[in-house]
Amino acid sequence: MHKINFAVNLQREDAVHAALDCAKWLDGLGVEVGFDHESAPSLGRHSVLFSDLGNCDLVVTFGGDGTLISASGPCSETGTPMLGVFFGRFGFVTQADPTEVRAAIRQFLDGEAEFEERMMLKGELMRNDAVIASMHALNEITVQRSITQHMMTFGVNVDWEDITTYPADGILVSTPTGSTAYSLSAGGPIVDPRVMAILLTPITPHSLAARPLVFSPDSRIEVSVDLRGDAVFTADGRHRLNMLSGDKVVVTRSERVTRLLVFDRSDFLVKLRTRLMWGARS
Repeated sequence: MHKINFAVNLQREDAVHAALDCAKWLDGLGVEVGFDHESAPSLGRHSVLFSDLGNCDLVVTFGGDGTLISASGPCSETGTPMLGVFFGRFGFVTQADPTEVRAAIRQFLDGEAEFEERMMLKGELMRNDAVIASMHALNEITVQRSITQHMMTFGVNVDWEDITTYPADGILVSTPTGSTAYSLSAGGPIVDPRVMAILLTPITPHSLAARPLVFSPDSRIEVSVDLRGDAVFTADGRHRLNMLSGDKVVVTRSERVTRLLVFDRSDFLVKLRTRLMWGARS
């Protein structure tokens, strides 16, 4: 018997209704369905701990990209494939519209589904040459000033070579999947998510020489901050660690990947046109 877990954005009423409707349909097919621990109590469904969300055959997220990104943590740890159903505002990572969810799940249940692996990043917080914490990210690893701190100076070292230093609000190191997220807002390039690469984008740099960079997926990127001020190390904007003076963050390609169910091969190109309203008349 198949087991499918749901992650639901409770702030979206349409997502909640769609999840309950889909769960009822799967109940009728004899599929075991679990809901994330936050949505299950209010929806009267079987609850699954966040750490156990990936202990199933497929995870379906009902919400926007943020819902899928959050669920990618436990799913990438177990290698569980994901299907994101779009109920958000932008939706570059989610794969199916609400009208397509049953067809996509049916493909999976019939053994006809295709999957795409998205590379992830690992960020390691270094203190006195020792790793004191590590985090994995599907979108980006960020080192930036704390909210109460003025602009700071950040140093960038790539493959053991010092590249540059510049005053800025922070540094973004992202995957191609993350190129349409925070990196895009910071002026980074849009990259096809099937490309293997690591993107480096400065956040509001006070330097005309600061430009977004694209490196090999096997690169080692080290970000340091000056000794004055407080900085924060984050992964996908969700996990945050405060940095001390002298700390560094080393970013490399993660051994984990996020597996996404592919429902439409031209999905990314369609999203570029529709989400960014290319060709639309104002």
